[in-house]
Amino acid sequence: MRGWHFAFNRRWFGYLAAALAFALACVLLSQWQFARRDEAVVEITRIVDNYESTPVAVTEALPDIDSFDEGDKWRPVVLEGEYLVESQVLARNRPYNGNPGFEVLTPLLLGDGSIFIVDRGWLPSGSKDYPDAVPAPPAGPVTVIARLKAGEPALAGRSAPDGQVATIELAVIAEKLDQPTYTGAYGLLDSETPSVSPMPLPAIKPVPDEGPHLSYAVQWIVFAVFGFFGLGYALRQEYRLVNADDPDERARAAIRRDRASKRRPTDAEIEDELLDAR
Repeated sequence: MRGWHFAFNRRWFGYLAAALAFALACVLLSQWQFARRDEAVVEITRIVDNYESTPVAVTEALPDIDSFDEGDKWRPVVLEGEYLVESQVLARNRPYNGNPGFEVLTPLLLGDGSIFIVDRGWLPSGSKDYPDAVPAPPAGPVTVIARLKAGEPALAGRSAPDGQVATIELAVIAEKLDQPTYTGAYGLLDSETPSVSPMPLPAIKPVPDEGPHLSYAVQWIVFAVFGFFGLGYALRQEYRLVNADDPDERARAAIRRDRASKRRPTDAEIEDELLDAR
C-alpha cells in the first residue's frame, strides 16, 4: 500500500489514541501543578500581608472560640492572661532545621475565662524521648503576641504518652481542660511580657517560595507536544519504508545520504577513526 494509505488502519489509529491519552494525562498533570502553584501563591500572599501586620485583639480575629478564617493565618493577635503550666503539653516529632524535638503548647487563661493555646517554641529531644528541660513560662499576668495558625487533624495510628500529643489537635487538648478553649486556631509565640530566660527556640518565619510548580507544569505540556512529535517521526519513518521503491522517495533518500556523508564528523567518530588507524 503506497503513499499515506497505510496510516489509515487500526494500528495507527491505536497509536494516535495512545498519543492522545498520553497528552491528556500530561495536561491533567500540568493543571495539577498549576493548582499547586496557585496554592503556594495564596500562602505567600498571606505571609506578606499578615506576618508583620499590626496585632489585633484575639476576639477580633476569632469572634468564636471554634472559628478561624484561613485568610487570617500568620496574623498576630494580642492576648492577656496567665499561663496554666500544669496543663502544658508537648507536641512530639517536630523537626527544626532537620533535628527532632518537641513544641511546647501552654494554655493561656484569658480574662474572660476562656483558654487559648500558645505554642511557645521548640525544644530538642533528650535522652529519654523527652526534652532534657522545659523552660517555665512567666508566672502571673502576661501579655502575649502570637501568630494564628489552624489546628491540625488527627493522624491514624499516631499515639503519644501522657503529657504529649501526636498532633496539635485542639479539640483533644480542649477535652483535658475544664474551661472553654479556642479550637479553631492556636498561636505561635512572637513575644511575651514579662519575658523570661531561657526560652524554647522560636518558630521559624516561613519562606515565601512558590516552589518549582510552574516549571513542572510547563514541562508536562512540553512532554505532551513531544508525544505528537514522536508519533509524527514514527509515521514518517514507516512512510519511507513503505515507499522505498517509489522513484521520488528514492531520490529523497539519496539526497539524505549525500547530506549525511558531507556533515562534519562528531568528536566520537573522529576518536573511533583514530583508534581504528592504530
